[in-house]
Amino acid sequence: MQPITASISGPAPVLTVMVLVPLAGALLLWLVPPLRGLARQVGLVFSLGALGVGIWALTLFDPGRGADIQLAEVHPWIPVLGISWALGVNALGLAMLLLAAFLVPVVLLASWGEVPADRQGFFTGLVLALEAFIVVIFSARDVFLFYVCFEAMLVPVYFLIGRFGGPGRRRAALKFLLYSLAGGLVMLIGVVALFFYGPHTPTNYLIDSLAGAMTAPPTVARWIFVSFMVAFAIKAPLVPLHTWLPDTAEQASPGTSVLLIGVLDKIGTYGMIALVLPLFPEAATWAAPTMLVLAVIGIIYGGLAAIGQDNLYRLISYTSISHFGFMVLGIFIGSPVAATGAMVYMVAHGLSIAGLYLVTGFLARRTGTVAISELGGIARVMPLVAGTFLVSGLASIALPGLSGFVPEWMVLTGTFSRSVPLGIVAVAGVVIAAVYMLLPYQRVFTGAPAPERVGSADLDARERLVLVPVIAAMLALGLAPGVLTDALDGVAGQVAATMSAGAGAGRPDAAVEPAVEPAVEPQNPADRPASLTLSVTEGISK
Repeated sequence: MQPITASISGPAPVLTVMVLVPLAGALLLWLVPPLRGLARQVGLVFSLGALGVGIWALTLFDPGRGADIQLAEVHPWIPVLGISWALGVNALGLAMLLLAAFLVPVVLLASWGEVPADRQGFFTGLVLALEAFIVVIFSARDVFLFYVCFEAMLVPVYFLIGRFGGPGRRRAALKFLLYSLAGGLVMLIGVVALFFYGPHTPTNYLIDSLAGAMTAPPTVARWIFVSFMVAFAIKAPLVPLHTWLPDTAEQASPGTSVLLIGVLDKIGTYGMIALVLPLFPEAATWAAPTMLVLAVIGIIYGGLAAIGQDNLYRLISYTSISHFGFMVLGIFIGSPVAATGAMVYMVAHGLSIAGLYLVTGFLARRTGTVAISELGGIARVMPLVAGTFLVSGLASIALPGLSGFVPEWMVLTGTFSRSVPLGIVAVAGVVIAAVYMLLPYQRVFTGAPAPERVGSADLDARERLVLVPVIAAMLALGLAPGVLTDALDGVAGQVAATMSAGAGAGRPDAAVEPAVEPAVEPQNPADRPASLTLSVTEGISK
């Protein structure tokens, strides 16, 4: 085995810089006590710095080659095991990085007056450290590196929930940790198995080295697939591995919930696309019927459970379970249109969740409760709170012109092209969504105010500054989705090609399925590679 030399396919290691900026901010706040008194300002500077680096990465990225891994860098880490510090992004990875970089300063500004001053440094450092791990996860091209950060991020999340949440925060944090550790332990089995069944090259754990080069028999490959899927299904969260989410969302602070559900849970669906499908295409088509059934169960179950909630935080968490069902449906149905919709859905859901959780937190601070049965008439005294909740809720249930419409429509269109029964069930989920969002809005924000629960102040200047960019992003994605959908088309074509390889053997209604939808190709076929290939061969001594 010859050593691998470092290589960078860009003008600078921009992704490594994007990792180091928030990590440096976290270390400064933890290790330099005088800075803790300026924790809010330091956090905003470093989080905005990371966002600036993300925008720099966007300017270097060629959207016409959205399926290609760009901004790639590979550095030896543990050569004897074939482990590298390998980063790179396609259009999906970059979109998720930008979503995270956008939401972190929003969360820090929203939490400006919520966290006690003596703990602000610890809180801000945790958020910045979490951002650093998120950047690695969404750009990692080495499976071992992905796994290390997948587990390491549990530490800041555990403390964010357990130290800065509601009365039941410690129990919720422990439940989150146990579920996540269980999923990580199962994934570890798969990561170890990849070492033995991999190509045994200096880049043994690179996704691009493993794809198509594993020597595992089909049965073994399916078990390795299951080990990754269990971890990603917990993270997603996919029914029946979802039960940690409502308790955690109820007890976590609104800002933590935004990062947890708006960004971290997308690691589950991202991992399915970026790791599971390239590494285990045969196993993915084998498991597709099960995944599709679980997806539509999640759509209906999450919606019905949301209708029955009296706590707004729990209601929003159950709506997310339904939304993740749509994402998984789009990934595994085998349609390029649905796959594009699923990936855009990941971004759109992050924005609507941010709006819902943050404005609900602002409401709770004024009224002292998030119990629907104890609220009413809020729109009369807090019209901005009511309006922001309504816009975010309408984006969540896919009102045309807002961020959720195009991705949900694409998932439904692609699903109907492959399976009419699954499409009908998914449409039922859309109807349920209107009920679970508009009914609580009517009860909380209309009617006569409850004097003992209604505060006198509407959104202040800081809170408006927090929510305006979130609402603007929902409108921008809703009115001009083509920029993102076009960039994701190539990735979607690869996802659909993998799943369509099992056509006729995988879907529950294959016998009555309509004609297979042709894959969507970019205008210039040369712009779309046959596989996701990370160009590192120049740095490997053959």
